[in-house]
Amino acid sequence: MSDATLSLKQRLGGRSLYLVGMMGSGKTSTGRPLAEQLGYGFVDADAVIEQAAGCSIPEIFERDGEAGFRALESQVLNAIGQRHSLVVATGGGVVTQQENWGLLHSGIVVWLDVVPEQLMQRLRADSTVRPLLQTEDPDAALNALLNQRRPLYAEADLTVVINQETPLAVADGILQLLPSLLKDPTQRRTD
Repeated sequence: MSDATLSLKQRLGGRSLYLVGMMGSGKTSTGRPLAEQLGYGFVDADAVIEQAAGCSIPEIFERDGEAGFRALESQVLNAIGQRHSLVVATGGGVVTQQENWGLLHSGIVVWLDVVPEQLMQRLRADSTVRPLLQTEDPDAALNALLNQRRPLYAEADLTVVINQETPLAVADGILQLLPSLLKDPTQRRTD
């Protein structure tokens, strides 16, 4: 760990980082190297949800509907939030539940804002079943979700716009931007 990263980790003081963004934005693939570089733990909230439910997210949607899934997602987020020094890859819709924001803002919220065309490409290339895109027009469904969620994602503490960058490059970019959000403990107040 570099001196700069060690200093950043100290300045974070154990606050977790919550990665938010649309499905396919790279929250998990960016979160892993980010956590590793910070010496933090990594949690994929969707994987924890599946473990808690004993079935896949599409099965949860089928069995309990979106409302049931969102309730479970909030419960899992609360459990994750009891821990510290984590990088958490959240589900794309975590921002749609107002009660989640209090917990998210107990840490630092980072929005991975992928250029829409790139997002479409990623999702087409990914075999993961996305329940909210199981419509006759997945592109229109994705655009509707983007339009609905964009103002919510914008409440993040930090926004990282992604086009073609690799997850490692995005993680490095986050590490470079984080200090701007944190007070330097060596700086004295002058007021």
